[in-house]
Amino acid sequence: MSRPQDRAQDRAQDRPVSVVLAGGGTTGHVAPLLATAEALLRRDPRTRVTVLGTAEGLEARLVPEAGLPLRHLPRVPLPRRPSPDLLRLPGRLYGAVATARRVMAEVDADVVVGFGGYVATPAYLAARKAGLPVVVHEQNAMPGIANRLGARLTPHVATTFPGTRLPHAQQLGMPLRTAITTLDRARLRAEGRSFFGLHPDLPVLLVTGGSLGAQRLNRTMPEAAADLAAAGVQVLHVSGRGKDVRLPAGSPAAPGADADGAHPRYVVVPYVDRMDLAYAACDAVVCRAGAGTVCELAALGLPAAYVPLPVGNGEQRHNAEALVAAGGGLLVDDDEFTPEWVRTTLLPVLREPDQLRDMSEAARASGVLDAADRLADLVVDAARETS
Repeated sequence: MSRPQDRAQDRAQDRPVSVVLAGGGTTGHVAPLLATAEALLRRDPRTRVTVLGTAEGLEARLVPEAGLPLRHLPRVPLPRRPSPDLLRLPGRLYGAVATARRVMAEVDADVVVGFGGYVATPAYLAARKAGLPVVVHEQNAMPGIANRLGARLTPHVATTFPGTRLPHAQQLGMPLRTAITTLDRARLRAEGRSFFGLHPDLPVLLVTGGSLGAQRLNRTMPEAAADLAAAGVQVLHVSGRGKDVRLPAGSPAAPGADADGAHPRYVVVPYVDRMDLAYAACDAVVCRAGAGTVCELAALGLPAAYVPLPVGNGEQRHNAEALVAAGGGLLVDDDEFTPEWVRTTLLPVLREPDQLRDMSEAARASGVLDAADRLADLVVDAARETS
């Protein structure tokens, strides 16, 4: 790897910046990574972007699809409690750090940006050994182990939500794709409803538990299908691949019940590649409270009922709390999200256009559209440390 003074001389000759982005495993890590790469290349198309990820996570598909080079690191999960994996950790971590450092040398990296997850820790440690500046982006209101470590190694720490407890934290928001930040929902509304076979005029409730689906949502929502249909509300339900959604026998929203095209429909799809059209088609959302979901819906001004996943350190509830407090959505615990709650709490909101409009405006006021560009600026500024 070239020395800092050599890189400074190269940049003085206008050499493109070489950026290594580290993150993967889940959409929560991959989506902001890709949005940041997009912003860096928009800022300067000559920027050299290399992604560190695993061979098993979503990045293995999504990063090459985005046209970016992906270099594999072995998964290095950090055990939260004593276990045999803890004894194997030093060897695994040493190998992953060595691999990451080789990649950084090969691409002559100027800066390393981590988004948390399995590959972030070895990337942070490799960057420190190589004397490279590090930028950390934390998606969740409550930071994960990798980013808690990374934030101790750099003054360049960006967070999505206010109040995230990390050293040197500055709130920038969640990097979002331009497909979201530039989405004109009103213009695409008719196309979205046609794409999913929905009635063009009746209100639409989008239900989504993310790419893996959500058992609680998949079980509860069909039980409320008859009530939703009776209220004139149709449903677009993204179940997750391999997940079943079974409507009760005789439900007016069941397949075939709307043969004349005049009644509310309950459309179930396992996965959606065109989330832009799903967002354009709907008036409100029922979903988990992953950081990316919360920030996308806020940016789009979509009111939502958030059902946080009841695992981990409770970060999903914290992700949605500020938005809900501002009036941009509803928040319900997983075990309280029942057909009765849908009937008595959610349905009255869906029946009130004025309330939905107020929630939409509150959500939009909480949204951040330029976080990817702001993070790209921070990355380039950090890279100049070696100038």
